[in-house]
Amino acid sequence: MGWFTVASYFACAVVSLMLGFSRHRVDTRTFLFWSMIGLLMILLGINKQLDLQSLFTEMGRQIFRAAGWMEHRRIVQFWFIVAFGAAALAAFLLFARINRDLFRRFRLAFIGLFLLLCFIVIRAAGFHHFDVMLGFRLFGARMNWVLELTGIYTIAVARLKKVFS
Repeated sequence: MGWFTVASYFACAVVSLMLGFSRHRVDTRTFLFWSMIGLLMILLGINKQLDLQSLFTEMGRQIFRAAGWMEHRRIVQFWFIVAFGAAALAAFLLFARINRDLFRRFRLAFIGLFLLLCFIVIRAAGFHHFDVMLGFRLFGARMNWVLELTGIYTIAVARLKKVFS
């Protein structure tokens, strides 16, 4: 499933960058929006393949062990996730507010971005109860696959809808 997800990120990147195939001329803001999404999908695909978040998690553990803070790791972890989640949500809402015209035109893409943001924040939490939730199976599919792939394909469908409309 990991390879499928990586391929999905890259396919979404290609679809997002298909601006040249659009029948309509695109304005600069639209070009920048879809280019940014394409770049984001490439970066998330690379991260998915290389599992960079696990590297950062292990580096954090080593730092905590070396500093003698392991007994306080849950408190720090909790506040890190609260700060990370709040900052991510605030950045998303600010981006949507600043780009209201893009939000209205590409609402489906924003929904997909929000789903991916939720997945990233939940994965970053790494708490046991979140991992249990993401491991839950619905008709054989794990919830983390459902959330991540739904976000990816919602963005791709939003772009294809605009390319072929």
